[in-house]
Amino acid sequence: MIDLSAVPEEPGCYLYHDAAGDVIYVGKAKNLKRRVSSYFQKHGHDAKTQRLVEQIASADYIVTENEVEALILENTLIKRHQPKYNIDLKDAKNYAYIHLSGGAFPRIGIARRAGKDGEYFGPFVSARERDYVLSVVKKAFSLRSCRRLPKRPCLRHHIGTCSAPCTGTVTEEEYAARIDRARVVLRGQGKDLVAAMEAEMAGRSKALEFERALELRDEIAAVRHLAGRQRVERRRDHDEDIITYQEKDGNLYLLLFHVEMGTLTGKQEYVFEASDDAVEEFLVQYYGDHAPPKEVVLPAGVGEPLADYLADRRGSKVAVTVPQKGDKKKLLDLAEKNLEIAFFGDALKVEALQKALHLPDPPNVIECFDISHLAGTAMVGSMVQFRGGKPDKRNYRRFRIRSVEGIDDFASIAEVVGRRYARIRDEGGEFPDLVVVDGGKGQLAAALDVLKRLGTRLPVIAIAKREEEIYVPGFPHPLPIRKDEKSSLFVQEIRDEAHRFAITYNRLLRRKEMTG
Repeated sequence: MIDLSAVPEEPGCYLYHDAAGDVIYVGKAKNLKRRVSSYFQKHGHDAKTQRLVEQIASADYIVTENEVEALILENTLIKRHQPKYNIDLKDAKNYAYIHLSGGAFPRIGIARRAGKDGEYFGPFVSARERDYVLSVVKKAFSLRSCRRLPKRPCLRHHIGTCSAPCTGTVTEEEYAARIDRARVVLRGQGKDLVAAMEAEMAGRSKALEFERALELRDEIAAVRHLAGRQRVERRRDHDEDIITYQEKDGNLYLLLFHVEMGTLTGKQEYVFEASDDAVEEFLVQYYGDHAPPKEVVLPAGVGEPLADYLADRRGSKVAVTVPQKGDKKKLLDLAEKNLEIAFFGDALKVEALQKALHLPDPPNVIECFDISHLAGTAMVGSMVQFRGGKPDKRNYRRFRIRSVEGIDDFASIAEVVGRRYARIRDEGGEFPDLVVVDGGKGQLAAALDVLKRLGTRLPVIAIAKREEEIYVPGFPHPLPIRKDEKSSLFVQEIRDEAHRFAITYNRLLRRKEMTG
């Protein structure tokens, strides 16, 4: 069974393995936790999905920076692993590139596959976005798109989208300068161009040329999207390994990204006892069993003495790189993010919540309450406990509301909170580090009032569903925490689990009443 509490709430790809360890399905998601959970918490799957779920023995995750990166990575992983439950992308072509040809006056166009002639930028997962980018660059720098230089200017020159090198109006040097600027933009570094386009957009708006202003808005968005895509799939002529690590509590946690010809293809995770030379020892042993790639990218503090050993193992020079900026540094940062999620994700959630709520100690034990009913009937309460960032199902509790008639969420919250902590007080049990109630200021006030009557002081917060706003005692307005921040996502995760547990109990009681 998959541990859903360990799934990150980040964009990325998930890989399902069967009992033999083979990859049987690869998928992408804007929110990995929500998507993976849907396989195991929803009912009524089609026959194929049901067969897939029955064969899942374990799962692996690769976190990306955004949804577009996840889409490209999914394509790569499907082609690499050929999982039997994926059918759409196995034989599909790669997404299209923008191509700058070679020669004296290079043309700009679209290519389905990256070849060796000229330069290729992409790939693009959206044809519409690709066409916008192509249009922006072609118009901005007046680049030719004809396959052969004509003998006289064509319509493109007359409408201002081509500098017409066919007429000799632009020199080879001038055209080369245009190509250089276009190359910078296509690499996702077009800040100057964006600034100029924004100024033009403002001017067009003032001149009431709203149609052109809207076109410029879309073109600016397309250019800005370039940098995000190239983090996952970059055009390279050699393979790379990206390695990062952290030392904690006497152990060394290490993650290795495999990048083949510029394309991120997978990751491996390792844990071993820390020592002064642990990283070097790992690299010697790992590359003793695996052929080194042409380049190994490492964080600061490791590297130079290993170059000779790696070159000897490979039989040719191996570059050992410690990047400070650029694409390789971004990949190293992405590897670091995956390492933290893989090994320290739960602890990071707890730390983020402690910081957001300004608590003196980490909220390692959190209890959350929710109320469920159907039109005022089968009124029940639930309490779930998270310990160290994970659900502790041994300490879940459910309550049948006794003292409340009709629909009164405030009184119901007061009852279940009071029953829970009166019992802990009387039995000398362990109080939580934080109490969460589902609702807004009313539910928060009800919980605080009953705790006061019990003579118990505990940190209490409330989370309102619609905007995921977090309320704390003494403040009339919600805390300035965005709902996509790590701390808020953690509270949402806890609240959602309490809600699920309450609904499950509610349905159980209704079934018992119906069957008599």
